[in-house]
This record gives sequence, C-alpha cells and structure tokens, in this order.
Amino acid sequence: MESALKDLSTPTGGVEDVYGEDCATEDQCITPWTIAVSSGYNLLRDPRYNKGLAFTERERDSHYLRGLLPPVISSQELQEKKLMQSIRQYDVPLHKYVAMMELEERNERLFYKLLIDNVEELLPIVYTPTVGEACQKYGSIFKRPQGLYISLNEKGRILEVLKNWPEKSIQVIVVTDGERILGLGDLGCQGMGIPVGKLALYTALGGVRPSACLPITIDVGTNNEKLLNDEFYIGLKQRRATGQEYYDLLHEFMSAVKQNYGEKILVQFEDFANHNAFELLAKYRTSHLVFNDDIQGTASVVLAGLIASLKLLGGALCDHTFLFLGAGEAGTGIAELIALEISNKTKIPVEETRKKIWLVDSKGLIVSGRKETLQAFKKPWAHEHEPVNNLLDAVKAVKPTVLIGTSGTGRTFTKEVVEAMACMNKRPLIMALSNPTSQAECTAEEAYTWSEGRVVFASGSPFPSFEYDGKLNIPGQANNCYIFPGFGFGLVMSGTIRVHDDMLLAASEALAAQVTEEHYAKGMIYPPFADIRKISAHIAASVAAKAYELGVATRLPQPTDLVKYAESCMYTPNYRSYR
Repeated sequence: MESALKDLSTPTGGVEDVYGEDCATEDQCITPWTIAVSSGYNLLRDPRYNKGLAFTERERDSHYLRGLLPPVISSQELQEKKLMQSIRQYDVPLHKYVAMMELEERNERLFYKLLIDNVEELLPIVYTPTVGEACQKYGSIFKRPQGLYISLNEKGRILEVLKNWPEKSIQVIVVTDGERILGLGDLGCQGMGIPVGKLALYTALGGVRPSACLPITIDVGTNNEKLLNDEFYIGLKQRRATGQEYYDLLHEFMSAVKQNYGEKILVQFEDFANHNAFELLAKYRTSHLVFNDDIQGTASVVLAGLIASLKLLGGALCDHTFLFLGAGEAGTGIAELIALEISNKTKIPVEETRKKIWLVDSKGLIVSGRKETLQAFKKPWAHEHEPVNNLLDAVKAVKPTVLIGTSGTGRTFTKEVVEAMACMNKRPLIMALSNPTSQAECTAEEAYTWSEGRVVFASGSPFPSFEYDGKLNIPGQANNCYIFPGFGFGLVMSGTIRVHDDMLLAASEALAAQVTEEHYAKGMIYPPFADIRKISAHIAASVAAKAYELGVATRLPQPTDLVKYAESCMYTPNYRSYR
C-alpha cells in the first residue's frame, strides 16, 4: 500500500504538481490561481503594464525579466515605427483591424500611442467603416473578452455580473443590444465591436483612461436568421426578446450600473433600434447620466458642420431650409437640435423653428395628412403640405438649401436630386451621413461632379479628396468621433450628473469654432482629425462650462481655465518607468 501511494505522489515531467492540476480529470475542480503583482512572465502578459522590448536593463533585473526578452532595448518610438510598417503591409482593412486589436491585447499603451499619432490613417481601421465588417465577422475573430456580455441568462444577477469586471473605478460605459449596427442591421451579440471601438476612441481622442472604460453588450437574442443558423455564432440562439421582458432586463441593468458605480457614471447607448432608442433615452435621462450617440452625438456633429458651413453658404441658420432623407433616430435627433439652436438664437419657439425642417421617410414627405399613422417621434415634423411620394419631388416642392441623408440606404442622392439642389442654390450643402461607405447616399465624387463643383459636401464615412475643374475639394466627414469623446470627457472631468440639450449645443459651437479660414478655402466644414485631441479639449471645456452654469457639475471648485484643465487631465500613452 505504501509503495502504491509513493508512486501516485511521484511528480511527472520533472516539475512537482503541487496543486494536483496535472492529475485532475475534466470533472474534478481545481483553483485558477493568480498573483497580485505583475512580474516576470506574467508582466509580459499584462497589456496594461507590458512594454515589450522597451523594458530597461534595471527593469529587467527588478522584475525578473532576464532571459524572457531578447537583449536589445527598444524605444517606444521605434516600436511604433516597426508596427506601422507591419500594419501598412496588409492590403485588407479587416486584417489591419485584427492586428490592432491583437496589439491592444498585449500592449495597451503602444496601441494608443499608434492610434493617437496616426489617427487619420488608423481611425477608419479601428472604427467606421472597418468596424462594421469586424462586427459581421466577430464570431470568427473573437479571441478573448474585451468587455462584458449580459444576456437574458443573467436576469436577476446583473449586479453580480458587473462585479466580475476587474476594474472598479469605471467612468464611461458604452452599451449596445446589437439590433441596429451601423447600416448593417441586427448583428446580435456580435455588435460588441461597436462599444469596444467607441471606447478605444474615448481614450485616444478624448483622453479618458482605458481602465475607466467598460464596453457592454446586452444579448436579448437576434432576429438575424443567418446568425441563428451559424454554428459559430457567439450569442443567444433565440429570437429577440421584446416588450416587458426586454424593458425589465434593461431596467435591471440601469439600476445595477447606478448601484455599482454611482451617480456620475456615463452610460452611452449605441446602435439600439429606433423603437427602443427613443424610449430608453426618454426614460433614463432624468434619473441617470445617459447619452445616445446615434441621436444626440450625430445631431451635435452635424449641427457643428451646419454652423461652420454658414461661412460658405451665407446667411444665418434660420435663413436656411433643411430636407432630410431618413426619419429615424439620427434624422429626427439632428432635426430637433437644429430647431433648438435656431430657437436659442432667434428666441422663436421651437414649435415654429421646426417648420424650417422637412423629413422624408420610406413613404414620402412627412406631412400632417399622415399624422394618424406616424410614430410618436415623427409627429413633430408633420407639416401642412400636399403628399409627396419621393425624394426628387420633395426637393422640388420644399426647395431646401441643405439636404441631409440619414436613410441607411446607399445611392439615394441620385444625379437628378443633386442637380436639382445645384439648380436651386448657388452653393448647396449636401451631407450623405449613412455608414458604412457602401450605404452613403452618394459619394463625394458624384456630389462634386453633378453640382459642377459648387456643392459643400460632408459624409459619415471618409471619402478621398476630389479635383474638379482644377480645384481640389476636401470632403468633410461628419463623424461622431469629433463630438462624443470630448463631450463625454467634459462630463467626466466636471463630475456632471445629467446631460442637458444646452451641452450638446455648446459642443457643436465649440467644434465649429475650430474650423479656420485655411480649412474653408478647401471647402472643409470640419477641422482635420490630426488636431482631434486639441479639439476634444475645447469641446470638453465648453461642455463642462455649461454643466457648471446649469448647476449639474459636482467637481468643485470650478477650474479657472477649463481648456488647460482638460488637457492636463487627458490620458497619455507614453511608457512609465517601473520601480
């Protein structure tokens, strides 16, 4: 008996199995041990503290890294140069996206250093338009969790799930239910790419610490048949929960977030379907710090472009007539903010200023004769007019100076539509805002060509510069990235507890103020992304100033110079030295 016990206790493979892990069968439990302080091999596997070949000789000695790294010591700048060379060798944008995500998972500071220093080149990779394809294929490229997944399986236990996230000092949550991802529709659980991408930009463009950001996907199922039949789909394989079951889960989530993180946690809703987006924003805006980027962020960035464009179009905002193709959360959100801005400037009631703004949906121009069949959020835009069935006829009837596309349907600004706009206006403003690029209402080249180079153009996805009749035109990109990182950072740095529409107007005006005469000369109505950190600091300062003015900021006393304060609070990704 003694010899048998001795044989069982003999270590195999030359290393003693102290915890019995190697001997355990699949149905036996073992404890997944971790150590508290990162050093040695574990330090190289910790993305927040790993510096790769940039560890100094002293750090390699004090943190037990000798032999775990090649002898060369590299600077962060050289690492950046090497990685950018590597990323540029990929021809397929999705491959670049995967390479960037892998970098974030192994070296967080280097990831943000790359993104900040090469923002114009890498923004289309980590966000629109590549993130759309990444979401479509998220099940295939999923390797390790980058956020929290809260499904119907967790009902009644959401607070417990939130506590599983290792970081406790969260300031910003971006959450989606995956029902309306960009212009791609219901991607269910695979919509996680959106919160992950948005929060990467919160850090890179807005300066919020990565550890203070939490991406969350609420999985209530999907109505996407392709995903339901996909053996590799990573979410719940059931049709979407709706009605009371859906709202009960969301209410538990919002209550748990506030209980776990406090009053000042910012919850940003992303890519919820129209019927839920408006309901959730209306329900929680008076009790939580909430922001819907599709409704409010899009509205703010478009309004900024409109304010800036007045230098090129002439007149004041109240002198223009606006026509939208698309009457969903983006279209109606933009329309309402325009009406509020005109009301603030002219002191005319917002009910009257709305009459300068017309919307076209799938059934034609929204007019008073359709009021009985309209959804609640469309009814304020039902003006007195004869029925009009299509966009071209609506352009001819309304005679807009500004045409805005939020339809999610590509190539709907046809040659006839653009020519009609150019015929009526010396300098028409056309904004084709739908994402991704394939869903844009028209391309920059089409808009410039069909208007004989007279159009002021902006889009949601990026388009290259286009030369017409010897003049180089640089299309603007009405990208929410201009607004939400700085806007959210302004809320965080001031300790704001509620979002007010006046803060959105302040953000729009701050962004418009960053457009210079040099930019106008090139037809630009948005400043270049290369200056985005400076832009975000100004937006954050304006939002914070408005929060202090409205009495909803809790971080007291108010800093004297809010721009300098914002810049001093921003996260910077340069390597730190370790003891």
